[in-house]
Amino acid sequence: MTILNSLMHRLRTGLLVALGSLLAAPLAQAQTELSEESLAVLASMAPGAPAPTADSFVHIPPTMEDLEASSLHPELKRVIRRGYDIFTNTQQFRDEYVFNDMNCSSCHLGAGRLPFSGPIWPAAVTLPGYRPKNDHVNNLEERIAGCFTYSMNGKPPAYGSDDMIALAAYHQWLASGVPMYPTGKLYGRGFPRLDEPAEKPDYDRGKEIYAAQCSICHGDEGAGLSVRGEVVFPPVWGDNSYNWGAGISRVYTLASFIKHNMPLGQPNSLTDQQAWDLAQFIDSEERPQDPRYTGDVKETLELYRDTFHKHTMYGQEVNGRVLGDHDNVGRKDFLKPDVLRDRTYD
Repeated sequence: MTILNSLMHRLRTGLLVALGSLLAAPLAQAQTELSEESLAVLASMAPGAPAPTADSFVHIPPTMEDLEASSLHPELKRVIRRGYDIFTNTQQFRDEYVFNDMNCSSCHLGAGRLPFSGPIWPAAVTLPGYRPKNDHVNNLEERIAGCFTYSMNGKPPAYGSDDMIALAAYHQWLASGVPMYPTGKLYGRGFPRLDEPAEKPDYDRGKEIYAAQCSICHGDEGAGLSVRGEVVFPPVWGDNSYNWGAGISRVYTLASFIKHNMPLGQPNSLTDQQAWDLAQFIDSEERPQDPRYTGDVKETLELYRDTFHKHTMYGQEVNGRVLGDHDNVGRKDFLKPDVLRDRTYD
């Protein structure tokens, strides 16, 4: 059964759906049926992806064309457009907010709209919420700040600044029509964990697959591709890639991203085993230090093992070297941005 046929069957038998602006007006509650046009849109967004289950909540985010056609105030539209521009061209803040060769859309493909590619609309409707990574309740701005700190190896825009508000507005625009704290499993949220592979993920197998499938875009040494100073394909390891605290440094997270999104334009063309092996290889290569580094890799590993690093290769020995055993912070001249702090409500 094709994903389109499967979606039509499941959605017409009770699947919870939020349609955003693809219907006559954004909906604030779940629906039980999607039009064939909307089903086709969803299938085109996630070709080859698993079909939603009966308890799933599906949302098709509005587009920038929908924004222009909306009745929102012109000034709000301008701010949302600004957020979109920052999200898709974060390199305009190179060495200000971003200290590597990544854009927000390097990990959140399709301008943050695509299922199984870390779509960003769920953050707008599930935050404030508890996050195990930093063991406290985070709001939307703090979650965005975390992406700049780790994935961008950078320094986030200040809370409440024009740029931070623009980014938050863009996230919230994509969530148009979705109720706060929706019930049910959010279809395509994050990078859903793949089933455990038949064989243990293997560095050498991953290296071979990388050479055959990935190096043409991301380079033999993982440095990515830039043309006339513009990043075309992001680096996947090294000084200009994400640091050891980034979510995608977790092997299972990268495996899911690869499976559902890579090679670019050919999502779900690799086997689960190939995705796991690739993730094992890529995330066993060096990258800038975790901003939470205490000065000792073993101590840092122990502090954050249970909440994060038990899923990464940080502090592990690979090919005769202990990963993360260095003071290298990439292009920036600081370890941890001031905004990264503990929080309590006592």
